[in-house]
Amino acid sequence: MSRFKTVLAAVVTLVVLCPLAQAQWVIVARAAAGQVERMHNKSKNGTGYDVATVVLVANADKVYETAVKSIEAHPEVTVTDKNAKKREIKFSKGDQIASMQATSLGEKLTQLVVASNLNSSEPSATSIVVDGVMKVCKQMNVVCTLSGGE
Repeated sequence: MSRFKTVLAAVVTLVVLCPLAQAQWVIVARAAAGQVERMHNKSKNGTGYDVATVVLVANADKVYETAVKSIEAHPEVTVTDKNAKKREIKFSKGDQIASMQATSLGEKLTQLVVASNLNSSEPSATSIVVDGVMKVCKQMNVVCTLSGGE
């Protein structure tokens, strides 16, 4: 009987604490909302990657739809793949390739990630990636700022 009580106490503790931990995580994510983070790396031969991410206080499906419309509005950009279920779109512009994904973190909380390659024949994709994130922010009526003053 003692073992049963111990297991029951552990289950009750998990059931009570898990929602609290999730709620705290959502509070932290909301506090970081609108901060565009960027990571990039370029090797000596000119190849590399560029990634921008932002948490938006908005529905993930709406963020995805807005981003897709924005990308498709540019005739110089070719959409190579769309997956509405994963909220992911892959696209290219010349030799540059990129992907964008909107991940739901809650009912009205979304992480938007845009990643692209860097190559020696094209200028840095930083402005393209960050500009894309900022356009989605603007179209969603969300104020976004680039972290670290970049």
